Amino acid sequence: MAIVCAVRAKKPMAILVHIIAMLVIVYAVFGLTLFFMQSTFLYRPLREITYTPEDIGIEFEDVTLETPDGVKLNGWYIPAKEAKMTILFCHGNGGNIMHRLDSISLFNKLGLNCFIFDYRGYGLSGGRPTEQGTYTDALTAYKWLTQKRKILPQDIIVFGRSLGGSVAAYTAAEVPVCSLIIESCFTSYVDMGKKLYPYMPIRWFARFSYDTIGYLKKVQCPVMIIHSRADEIIPFEFGLELYEAANEPKEFVEISGNHNEGFLISGEVYTDAWKKWIKFLSEQKQQQTNRQQVN
Repeated sequence: MAIVCAVRAKKPMAILVHIIAMLVIVYAVFGLTLFFMQSTFLYRPLREITYTPEDIGIEFEDVTLETPDGVKLNGWYIPAKEAKMTILFCHGNGGNIMHRLDSISLFNKLGLNCFIFDYRGYGLSGGRPTEQGTYTDALTAYKWLTQKRKILPQDIIVFGRSLGGSVAAYTAAEVPVCSLIIESCFTSYVDMGKKLYPYMPIRWFARFSYDTIGYLKKVQCPVMIIHSRADEIIPFEFGLELYEAANEPKEFVEISGNHNEGFLISGEVYTDAWKKWIKFLSEQKQQQTNRQQVN
């Protein structure tokens, strides 16, 4: 009788041990999947380009660039009439430049030249996407603007949306520009991972950095941060943290709508923020010019 009771007592314990073991295995498999598939989860490029600015009635120049490491990149240069400033557009992690026609149209109406490029592995650009590659690609685009187009650094606004915000912040920390504008961006890759997978040791096996907040602290030009409280992908608090980390002068703009369409849903709020910022930058440039003339 005692033996039977002992056997019965061991069964629940054995089942519990089995369940724990299975949970550990599932956790480990999921963790390994996250580790090895990070690049696939982060970069979501599309190769085919079926629409261009011409399809929305805007003239453009199709540009081919070559990076220092020999990768051919594709981009579009979209001039605006009597433009005094130029946008260097670093797009997000999905699709390609074709999917940014709404923004291109908006910038064109605001009287801003726009140069948008595809990172390596996106659209018609060669190679495969990597973190350092995205930085190199942005700096190559900047070099094309300043050396080929002869656009002065003080006339370039680096703009980045989502993942592109981190690339834009890196660029503005490395080279002189008129302004940095970051929209719907995270503070860092690790911080974003912690939000998505709070039960995983993200910091231990993160294969990317994209330390937006770290780059931003080094930026010395005027900064505008744009974020929606309703952003369902990148928390609004990240936008606030980026704003707090930025050096003066700086501006925070709260828009409405979801992550991908907030700039469209917000309408005049979004457009007016750009108009006011451009006016502010123009006044800053004029004041600097006046000081130089006095000296």
